[in-house]
Amino acid sequence: MALLSLLGASAPAWAMPEAITDKQDGKLDLSDWLIERKGFLPIPIVITEPAVGNGGGVALMFLRNSMAESAQKAKESGLAVSPDIWVVGAAATENGTKAAFAGGMKTFGDGRFKYRGAVGKTDVNLAYYGTSGNTTGIDYSLDGWMSSQQVLARLGQSNNWLGARWIYMNLSNKLDIRGNPSIPLQPHEVARKASGLGLTLEHDSRDNVFTPSKGWTGAVDAMFYDPDIGSATRFQSYRGHAFGYWPVRKDVVLAGRVDGRAARGQVPFYMLPFIDMRGIPAARYQDRNTAVMETELRWNFTPRWAAVGFIGAGRAWGKGGSFDDASTAVSKGVGVRYLLARKLGLWVGLDYARGPESGTYYIQVGSAWR
Repeated sequence: MALLSLLGASAPAWAMPEAITDKQDGKLDLSDWLIERKGFLPIPIVITEPAVGNGGGVALMFLRNSMAESAQKAKESGLAVSPDIWVVGAAATENGTKAAFAGGMKTFGDGRFKYRGAVGKTDVNLAYYGTSGNTTGIDYSLDGWMSSQQVLARLGQSNNWLGARWIYMNLSNKLDIRGNPSIPLQPHEVARKASGLGLTLEHDSRDNVFTPSKGWTGAVDAMFYDPDIGSATRFQSYRGHAFGYWPVRKDVVLAGRVDGRAARGQVPFYMLPFIDMRGIPAARYQDRNTAVMETELRWNFTPRWAAVGFIGAGRAWGKGGSFDDASTAVSKGVGVRYLLARKLGLWVGLDYARGPESGTYYIQVGSAWR
């Protein structure tokens, strides 16, 4: 009967539990269940990343306070307050990639401070294509531990945040370049440990964090890796990005994304920036610098259903040549969305994207941009 609701038909009252039915239209909706929910919540993980193959897993999420309680705190303080969330989980894919992780986020100090952190044990199998546009990659694996810890402070009463971050990786990498001399690597490029400290400046004025319809979010990040803090080599990484959302009319939203990344110094090959875009496998196009521009149009053709279309382009350059010499990787696609939680503005759905070499499907929960 849930399927009838998804297709637009009204199910009999006895067929749909009240907790997952919208009283406004009788359709499947998780708003009330998610807003009032606290305690443990099982979350299925579905992976459709072409770089590692299809796969899945499960996560156990613990919400210490419900979204309704967080909303009440926000009214009292006048500042947006997210619920405290802690999660533990594991996943695996068809190419042998597997990972286990734990982490969470917490808001404290009456909404003036945020913590985000995660620790994971991974065994990731990917392919390295070098930085010169090679069409044949070399299989490699990264087996070990990763950690990211961050604390942010709100600047006054604004939507701006200043944060400090520590990233640590201890990864055994298995890469055999003897079969492909066109992809040379220096000893520092296969370094096992990377430990860096950095700063970030963030802005977030979106109307909601799940599927925004107006406002924008962005950040400027700088990370500094050094042997004095446990890194095997000395290098730096930088990122600047902005995602904007404009309501063209009540049922149409235009979105745009710009994203630039760079790395300098003795950078391990697995820490080089890569073009991150639907339709392009992770780590397929890497170099010292990457730039991506993408746009997306969402048309809500019914109150519950929407269609999306998107197109983007990216370049990777540096070691493999200048920006003008780099080829442009173009990806485009279409998708469909269903409004799963009306009160939260959470849309979920499926995208099909085609890049320079192949196409693939992506399951989306909220915005596709991270």
